[in-house]
Amino acid sequence: MDSAKLTLDPAFEVGPVERRLFGSFVEHMGRCVYTGVFEPGHPQADEHGLRRDVIELAREMGVTAVRYPGGNFVSNYEWEDGVGPAAERPTRLDLAWRQIETNAFGLGEFMTWLRAVGAEPVMAVNLGTRGVREARDLLEYTNFPGGTRWSDLRIKHGVREPYGIKVWCLGNEMDGPWQIGGKTAEEYGRLAFETAKAMRRVDPTIELVACGSSNVRIPTYASWEATVLEHCYDQVDYISAHNYYDAASGDRAGYLASAVEMEQQIEGVIATADHVAAKLGSRKRLKISFDEWNVWSHSRFGGEDSLDWAHAPRIIEEDYDVAAAAVVGSLLITLLNHADRVGIACQAQLANVIAPIRTEPGGPAWRQTIFHPFALTAGHARGQVLRAQVTAPAMATERYGEVPVLVAAATLDDGELSVFAVNRGDRPLPIEIDLRGLPRATGISHVTVADDDPGARNTEREPRRVEPRALAGAAIDGDRLTAVLPPISFNLLKGTFR
Repeated sequence: MDSAKLTLDPAFEVGPVERRLFGSFVEHMGRCVYTGVFEPGHPQADEHGLRRDVIELAREMGVTAVRYPGGNFVSNYEWEDGVGPAAERPTRLDLAWRQIETNAFGLGEFMTWLRAVGAEPVMAVNLGTRGVREARDLLEYTNFPGGTRWSDLRIKHGVREPYGIKVWCLGNEMDGPWQIGGKTAEEYGRLAFETAKAMRRVDPTIELVACGSSNVRIPTYASWEATVLEHCYDQVDYISAHNYYDAASGDRAGYLASAVEMEQQIEGVIATADHVAAKLGSRKRLKISFDEWNVWSHSRFGGEDSLDWAHAPRIIEEDYDVAAAAVVGSLLITLLNHADRVGIACQAQLANVIAPIRTEPGGPAWRQTIFHPFALTAGHARGQVLRAQVTAPAMATERYGEVPVLVAAATLDDGELSVFAVNRGDRPLPIEIDLRGLPRATGISHVTVADDDPGARNTEREPRRVEPRALAGAAIDGDRLTAVLPPISFNLLKGTFR
């Protein structure tokens, strides 16, 4: 078979498009914060020291939620260091990334930046070196109206109205031996339960995320989720999932097919959570918060101990190519195809550190290749996700065996159809989309992120080498839409059906 077929029917839905699927992540790591989102004195800085150029790019990208302040950073973080007058904040050692943390950027600056972007916070609490009391105190500071120690301190700091933060992560990657204050599943499960109980006493309207496994390769994967959830299932709303997909693994076809691993992980975590629900006799169904995901050549990273103490060093600043954009597009498609059970997703990170946005101190900001599939998906995925039945040629991979060369998702919103498709192969792929059940089309368009060189990148000198471009040739014939997808490409096909 040299062509692919995609069958769609509006009668068969996965679920509504969750806006929180288009989340990002700002961690005090490398240059994500300092000279990334925050750089006082920069020509583009506002009165708060926030880079307007980065704010504009985050808005263009369509970011809806942002996880903060970590990541590994949070497990040694004292939130009180990041509130109040900046001149009075202490400088600390960050043990996660061996960085000198000035705390010039903290909770207030983050919330001001977030309002400018138009996104909501996903806040993480320290369950590594701290615990129930500190998490409760932070929630009181952010969400309680006033008249208490911590809410009055927020008011004293110039913020009269509560921040009203709804989503809270109960720690970060607590299974990881690299984590400061890591725990066994039993230890963490009990701590998560008690922390959730206390936090809900302060604000019963919040949504809580329990830590799942830090990746699928850690020996305790799946058994960790089962044990943790037996302790805290009824107190939480989400179980987290994290994964990074390695461009330097040596198996190029397997790398292009990284979405296979994401799909297996989502289905495995769902199965584990539902097993615990059955065991506990609970009718509640947890969702997944896939709150760390991206392409990252982590096999090249020497580990935290290889880093020297520094303030905002250049670490893990990946230069992304067209192939990376195709992989990121396929991961976004996989999240959409599981919209019934994945409620939150955060691409890590937003600026400089394995990021869609790059900046230079005192200089420009620009879009990396992976910016574009995110922006196109966040901008056009609306309404209901339809079940996408794919029939496509197979491609061989060392990691997953044979996989379809095409991965696709579709959304339908008041007659507006958006089809997101990735050609993982190295040849053009003709595609036929069966539009049974849809009215007659009144318009069709095709936009692609591709290049003759799949290794093409955007750089400071050539920031617009790779951009979305319109393709001619997409056509409607009765209830069939036909197009040709370029090699190793992310594609958006749009149609109006009324």
